Amino acid sequence: MNERIKELSNQAYDELVNETGNIVVFDEDFQQRFAQLIVRECMRMCDCADSSYLEHGCDLEASGAAGAKELIKEWFEVEE
Repeated sequence: MNERIKELSNQAYDELVNETGNIVVFDEDFQQRFAQLIVRECMRMCDCADSSYLEHGCDLEASGAAGAKELIKEWFEVEE
């Protein structure tokens, strides 16, 4: 597992502990939170690509990155 995945796993754990006040085991709630964080990270990377492409005048590529973000958001039903 790479470092960013470990960070997201820890973040999911911390968020659930803070919400529930309970120690979290690897259960369905944790899995869902962890997956949401990974999907949001993918969406964030699309935003980064979009901004970078626009900065360099690559409108078509920027449009593709924005479109990819919307598809990810719809497919996984995750809010920003």
